[in-house]
Amino acid sequence: MKGLFKSKPRTPADIVRHTRELLIYVDLNSNSRDTKREEKMAELCKNIRELKSVLYGNSESEPVAEACAQLTQEFFRENTLRLLIVCLPKLNLEARKDATQVVANLQRQQVHSRLIASDYLEANKDLLDLLISGYEDMDIALHYGAMLRECIRHQSIARYVLESEHMKKFFDYIQLPNFDIASDASATFKELLTRHKSTVAEFLARNYDWFFTEFNSRLLSSPNYITRRQAIKLLGDMLLDRSNSAVMIRYVSSKDNLMILMNLLRESSKNIQIEAFHVFKLFAANQNKPLEITSILVTNKDKLLRFLKDFKIDKEDEQFEADKAQVVKEIQALKKENTS
Repeated sequence: MKGLFKSKPRTPADIVRHTRELLIYVDLNSNSRDTKREEKMAELCKNIRELKSVLYGNSESEPVAEACAQLTQEFFRENTLRLLIVCLPKLNLEARKDATQVVANLQRQQVHSRLIASDYLEANKDLLDLLISGYEDMDIALHYGAMLRECIRHQSIARYVLESEHMKKFFDYIQLPNFDIASDASATFKELLTRHKSTVAEFLARNYDWFFTEFNSRLLSSPNYITRRQAIKLLGDMLLDRSNSAVMIRYVSSKDNLMILMNLLRESSKNIQIEAFHVFKLFAANQNKPLEITSILVTNKDKLLRFLKDFKIDKEDEQFEADKAQVVKEIQALKKENTS
């Protein structure tokens, strides 16, 4: 008989509404440890898992577009995203992981051809402040970091973070003693500085002085090998990007920058040497070198040519060899110009 009175299955919108009610309850009763709260918490964790299952599908079925659209619309109709982010520290580890995946997926869901997550975040930018400050809390740093990287897929949101005071904090976060959190912050920093080309070019042009002062002194000159290695790779990615050509010319016209790069070429790590070479070649290839750059290169000409003669990489790479030959040619030519 029992089977005749089965309740009809909940729609995705129902699950979101119920999740919202549970989040509000948990938020208001965060200090309570009674049985009712424990039951609500268990229900909440189950709901978040269900939301994830709708968005990602499960072992038996693929996600259904209509169900995903329903869920997304209801999620952003009221403040469920805000509640989920705010309540994340109160959830258990499994629920935090599920919630992170839900938030990540929602950034990509289109409703009537619009990414409504982007519109919601535009109107609730303080949520980005909250996610970034998560790097200061070991328990939630990796979850908030993963959410943040998905949110900055939206160009307007990346612009907000780039132009905020938070950018300066990344120089601290990247060097946190916890390796996993530092690596996560580094991944977010890289995403901010490489994903949206035009926005990044604007940011670097407007903030050139403070940004590269920090970048050179704190990252490229860091005592930490991993920090130096990631920073020199990122610098190459930024300067070699065509949209940053004006910034690149400015960077390679500074003798202080050249001295840092020449020091990195002398590192014992082959990985750092190779990444440093990719930036150094821009100094050598600049056809309008300032006199002080030319002077340093001429003074160090013999050392540089000796270094480049023995400078090899493990696997054959025609592009690397061609670049190296070009740099050698440029440096050899400098001496003639200087003495003629």
